[in-house]
Amino acid sequence: MYIWTPPREIVQQANVTAFMERQGFKSYGDLVRRSSDDLKWFWGNLPEWLELDWFREPKEVYDTSQGVEWTKWYINGKINVAYNVLDRVIKSYNLGDRIAMTWVGEDDLVEQVTYSQLLDQVNRLSNLYTELGVKEGDVVTIYAPIMVETVAAMLAAMRVGAIASPIFSGFAPEAVADRLRMAEAKVLVTVDGYYRKGRKIVLKPSADEALRLSGTSPHVIVVRRLGIEVPWNEERDMWYHKEITSKRPLAEPAEVDAEHPAILMFTSGTTGKPKGAVISHIGMLLQPAKEHYFNLDIKPGWTGAHDVLWWITDLGWMMGPWMVVGSQALGASHLSIEGALDYPSRDRVWALIEKFKVTHLGFAATAARLLKSLGRDTYESHDLSSLRAFGNTGEPIDEDTWMWVVRDLGQERRPMINLSGGTEIMGCFVLPSPVVPLKPSTLWGPGLGMSVDVFDDSGRPVRGRPGYLVATKPAPSMTRGLWRDPERYIETYWSTFPGVWYHGDYALIDEDGFWYILGRADDVIKVAGKRIGPAEIETIVNSHPKVAESACIGYPHPVKGEVIVCFAIPKAGMSLEQADLEQVKQMVAQRLGKPFEPETVVPVHDLPRTRSGKIMRRIVRDAVMGKQVEATPVLDNPESVNAIKEAAEELKKYMK
Repeated sequence: MYIWTPPREIVQQANVTAFMERQGFKSYGDLVRRSSDDLKWFWGNLPEWLELDWFREPKEVYDTSQGVEWTKWYINGKINVAYNVLDRVIKSYNLGDRIAMTWVGEDDLVEQVTYSQLLDQVNRLSNLYTELGVKEGDVVTIYAPIMVETVAAMLAAMRVGAIASPIFSGFAPEAVADRLRMAEAKVLVTVDGYYRKGRKIVLKPSADEALRLSGTSPHVIVVRRLGIEVPWNEERDMWYHKEITSKRPLAEPAEVDAEHPAILMFTSGTTGKPKGAVISHIGMLLQPAKEHYFNLDIKPGWTGAHDVLWWITDLGWMMGPWMVVGSQALGASHLSIEGALDYPSRDRVWALIEKFKVTHLGFAATAARLLKSLGRDTYESHDLSSLRAFGNTGEPIDEDTWMWVVRDLGQERRPMINLSGGTEIMGCFVLPSPVVPLKPSTLWGPGLGMSVDVFDDSGRPVRGRPGYLVATKPAPSMTRGLWRDPERYIETYWSTFPGVWYHGDYALIDEDGFWYILGRADDVIKVAGKRIGPAEIETIVNSHPKVAESACIGYPHPVKGEVIVCFAIPKAGMSLEQADLEQVKQMVAQRLGKPFEPETVVPVHDLPRTRSGKIMRRIVRDAVMGKQVEATPVLDNPESVNAIKEAAEELKKYMK
């Protein structure tokens, strides 16, 4: 088994190494254990370690008197996210002229803002919100991609004590309407449109239709990106830049309770009614900043470093706000792009890394597989020496892709920070640090301050075989209930194992103590009473020399209950012949055992995926089973559903 060992210089220069020396820890494992065993020590000191600013210091770290499910943190403490990621960075560290954000349009338009320029925009927008009647606890919905203006819109909401609610910019009006209705938004920030693969995606009409369907009537602030004519309601709509130009550039931040909601993020809604995760100001600050500092090893700007984080994501997915707040809390920089990764040129990602000296690149595994498929020449022709680490989240990463990232791209000198958590905790339960050895696809183990385990069906810890990822103690960034639905919160996270957070992921701790996420628990396939996560099968399928990527699901069988069916995309310029498909089946049987040999492997030209690249197995399963696919708004390629349905017809003939 290949094990990546961090080079000595990475270990010596890591933030966490210096921290362990100051605190007297001999190993990272020892630090993790202490942090989860003694929550008051770790979480009580973390704000000071990260040099965050309080308006009023808390009296105690946490209070579980209302039950662990409703733990309150940093009692009587007053703080503000926007102040800590803008004003504090400027005042305490004199980094006003440091680039906070870089945005690159698909047409090569570049917009960069310093911390001072971003604060100016946030202040003006805060004053506009106040004039529009936005008060503490009101919701500001943002339906647009990551842009300087939309990042400012999010931070301005937090600054005035309102709740920012970013929505994925690829959602159709029906999905947006659900979220607007649930949030009862006072303001909607959107954009006239944006570019994607050379096409103009006009978003304002979609926003208007979402408002009509929702029955709500917020003020609408529109960012002018394309400069095109869009439908306009004079009584309701206003242009972003026209309005903020006339506003005062100073706005005092609201001194809110540590538990006050900062952000409302709805889950993607791939099944049923979307869930609204409510993350507090202190949770929004601590979890991303902790992970950026200790795990990604982003160097604080006040050390003289100029680290740049580019996580390929959208503002409406958790990783967007996570990237913004985490990097800016450290006085670092973040980059976002408009459009696709491979347009207008196949080497777009690598050219941007070279141009803007990106130090940390994060993605979903599917995006990594896309980059790999574009060819070695796309990255070997660029200087990638600025890169220090890679990250993966959103879905398990198969061994073949992990090895490509670590060996080919990283030349075994850069760590793969494979991380997993969720919207509901604004960060991660499990992830490595740059100072630990790694097996392919592993997440290493628990994050700092995260008391997690893997349970079997009876609620007992299990090792060496799959189980359910759980948290046995609370953390500050856990959602404060679910938006206006406390019963669903308890049912979803706390009812499976009473007093224990059930996260819904299928996980494994191997014989050497390395942790793996195998997929969502509701994706688990049960074959003749034996359970297996689809990611474990897909890792083997994807290792076939002709397979680019795959999705495996359980298909009903009258005897076995379920059998395994895999859909595989061939690599560019290749086709999967019957002999190849049989070889794939044999590879799985050889690695996992005959019971887990796929019943059939079906070649397809595409699979349903989100814009961040995550393959949606649930949609594959619904399409195969002939169910109505409700979740097409989350897809970047909805036409792929029809391809799956066509393949399913052939599958049904075979299964008969």
